[in-house]
Amino acid sequence: MTRHKKSLPNRSFRVADQIQRDLAELIRELSDPRIGMVTLSSVEVSPDYAHAKVGFSVLVGSAEASEAALNEAAGWLRNGLFKRLALHTVPTLHFHFDRSTERAADLTALIAKANATRAKEE
Repeated sequence: MTRHKKSLPNRSFRVADQIQRDLAELIRELSDPRIGMVTLSSVEVSPDYAHAKVGFSVLVGSAEASEAALNEAAGWLRNGLFKRLALHTVPTLHFHFDRSTERAADLTALIAKANATRAKEE
């Protein structure tokens, strides 16, 4: 039984990874202009596979508009996943804007600015 418990987290990661890949393809089929150019950054599946928290970043477009449009299309996307995945339960999708790439860009800019200031002082 211990062996089975160890394989469950791996299965959860595999399922999340497959959901992320399939969602990326399905999102391209959406014609809602509010979505813009989004990149899926993470998928976290609940232990019972009932819910999936999907993080995304936006290259072009509004984060708020993209989030609203993706959450409105969540039912259609879930149906598309149901046809693609061999799962008994396909999770309900919850999209949220992931600010980590935005924060990383801000930190990179701050580091560059600090390095430039230090170079001038030296």
